[in-house]
Amino acid sequence: MSEPRLEFVRTPLSPWKRSGRTLDQRISLRFPRLMGAIASQVGRQRPTSRFRQAVLGRTVRLSLAAYNRRDLDAVTIGWDPQFEYRPGQEWVKAGLADASYQGMEGYRRYVAATAEVWGGENYLTPVELIDMGDRTVLLAEGTMRAQASGVPLNQSFALVTTFKNGRPISHQEYYDHGEALAAVGLQN
Repeated sequence: MSEPRLEFVRTPLSPWKRSGRTLDQRISLRFPRLMGAIASQVGRQRPTSRFRQAVLGRTVRLSLAAYNRRDLDAVTIGWDPQFEYRPGQEWVKAGLADASYQGMEGYRRYVAATAEVWGGENYLTPVELIDMGDRTVLLAEGTMRAQASGVPLNQSFALVTTFKNGRPISHQEYYDHGEALAAVGLQN
C-alpha cells in the first residue's frame, strides 16, 4: 500500500509596499466574527484552490507589513483567541524569551521582549509561503540591529502555523529555513 501524497503549494511572496491599515483590515478588526467566518471558508478550500492561495498570500503579506510597523492588532487578525506562539529555540535557550506565549497578551509580551534586544529595528521580508492545508510555512528574511551595540544582523526566519477551523491556533518560529521545512516533512 502506498503512502498518501502530501498536497502542498509553494508561492513566492514579495513585500507589501503600502504602509498603514487597509480597508479590509479595518473592517476585520471592527467585525472579528465576520473575519472568523471568512477564515473558516478559506480553511475549507484545498491548498491548490486559487481563491485560498490569493487570500493566504495577501493575508501573510499584510500581516508582515503590520508586524514591521508594530501594529499587533492587525498582525493577529483572524488568529484564534487561544493561539499559542512559540519562539525559536535559540531565543528560549539564550533566556531571551519564554518557551510559549498564550493569546494576544502573551504575543504582546513576546514582541516587547524582542524589542528589548533589537529595539525598533526588526523587520521581516517575505520570501515564500508553503500551504499544506492544515499548516503553512512562511519563509522570510529578517533584518535587525541590536539596540545596545548597534550591530546589524541578517537572519533567515520561518514560521510554521497550524490551523483550526481555518484560523491560526499555533505558531512555531525557526531561524533556519531548512529546519522549518524538515519540521513539516519537506526538504529544501
